[in-house]
This record gives sequence, structure tokens and C-alpha cells, in this order.
Amino acid sequence: MKIAILSRNPSLYSTRRLVEAAIERGHEVHVIDHLKCNIEIEQTGPSLYYGDHYLEGYDAVIPRIGASVTFYGTAVVRQFEMMNVFSGVSSRGIVHSRDKLRCLQVLSKEGLGLPKTVFTNYSRNVEHVVESAGGAPVVLKLLEGTQGLGVVLAENQNAAQSVLEAFNGLKARVIVQEFIKESKGADLRAFVVDGEVVGAMKRQGKPGEFRSNLHRGGSSRIIELTKEEKETAIKAAETLGLGIAGVDLLQSARGPLVLEVNSSPGLQGIETTTGKDIAGIIIQYLEKNVKI
Repeated sequence: MKIAILSRNPSLYSTRRLVEAAIERGHEVHVIDHLKCNIEIEQTGPSLYYGDHYLEGYDAVIPRIGASVTFYGTAVVRQFEMMNVFSGVSSRGIVHSRDKLRCLQVLSKEGLGLPKTVFTNYSRNVEHVVESAGGAPVVLKLLEGTQGLGVVLAENQNAAQSVLEAFNGLKARVIVQEFIKESKGADLRAFVVDGEVVGAMKRQGKPGEFRSNLHRGGSSRIIELTKEEKETAIKAAETLGLGIAGVDLLQSARGPLVLEVNSSPGLQGIETTTGKDIAGIIIQYLEKNVKI
């Protein structure tokens, strides 16, 4: 196969591992900066111009699209799809997962467990908004935040109302979410590839920190998911149309709750924690779906 990895930085762990795994399995692989691609649309068909040449002859593409460039990155992925190139992550899936509100709406329709969430058009009745999310403590999240940035825990009613009023005053779009106390600052990351959980870890926030992101100093350990947790992670990825996904779950008294679904999940944490060759599994997924 001829594989394109869409990444702005070839030295990133995830990008390097995917390149290594593709080469080990005998494939030709190229790292392409999606922001440097020109999208050309005409009657004769779609094409992509990169550097000084057209991108031709590719069998598969693995998108590694950063949240800050979702719009253009997704357009490039869509162009590859229009050129009949198999994408490990669909453009539709990326769009759905990156919009936190839309993601939760889609998952809710499918009956998946979720923390209670409230979103308004800068409502002045902030007291009612907080109460609707179950009352303090509540978590407030910027719709476009990543890796724990733009996430605030308001521990009492006054703090929750003040923070929400501040965000509203800045015209910042936020969701107010129920705080799951029993999760104790931990979440589960289930790595899903082609409808199967291929690796899972439990991430624990550092002392005094309710966010469990490894980027924020959290720790991780390998974990065996329950049947319900596996089924929830697989259904979440499937619902959003993601062949590759990192599904974050919270353990609650009412079962697993989907916290977030990542369409470009990092490989370093999951491979280091589980010792599994997740990059190799992703390449095998491409092989299964590409007919040469």
C-alpha cells in the first residue's frame, strides 16, 4: 500500500510509530502536512497539490488532525475520500467528535450513558443552568478546549455562577456538566480500532487535580474493562463513524459514562501503558479495508 499520514510534525511519537509500523509491514508511507495541501475541484475530478506535485496513487490515509485546524484538515481528508482513498478516520467522524456539543447530542440519541449536560445561548439565569446540571459542584468546559485546557471545576454554587457569568460575558461557548464524584479524578481511555477495544488504561489525576489528562501530570495504568465499558466505548466510536478512536469513560454509580471521543488519539500513553503495538494494529486495519 501507499499510505499518507496527515501530520504537521513528523517527529511526534504517534506519527513516528505509524511510519515505523507501516514500513515494518512493507508499505510505502509519506508524512504530509495537511495545511500545505491545495484542494483543487473541477469537472474532471478532485485533486490535491502538495509542494511541487500532485498527490496521486495513495491507497489509504491516516488523519492526525489537530483541534485548532479541524476545518481545513477535515476538508483535506474529505478530498482524499473523494479521490477514493480509504481514510482510517472519516471526515464525518472528525467533524462530529470535534464539536463537543454535537458529539454529546449524537451519543445521547443512541442511548449512551453521559454526564448530565446543559448548554444555553448565554442565559442570564445562571442559577437555573447550574441546578439543571445537578447543582454544584459542576464542570464547565469550553466547547473547543483540548487536553484539559478550558475545563474548570466549580465546587460551590456561587463559584459556578460566577465562572459561568464570566464565560458568558466573554461570549465564550461553554457546556455545564454534572460532576461525577465517584470517579475520584480518574477516567478510562479505551482505544478502539475497527470496532474492537485494542487497549485500555485508567488515568488518574495528580493530587488536587480533577483532570486526569496525562498532559497535565496525570498517571496511567493498564486496566481490564468490564463488558459494559467495552460495549459503551465500541458503540460510541461506531455512532460517530470513527474507525479509530480514543473513548474516554467515567466510572459512575449508574454505569460507564462517555466523557469524550477523540478522533486523533495519541499513541504514546496507550502503547507505553499497555505495551501493545497499537500502531501496528492500525496498519492492519488499513490492510483489511484496502483492496489493491
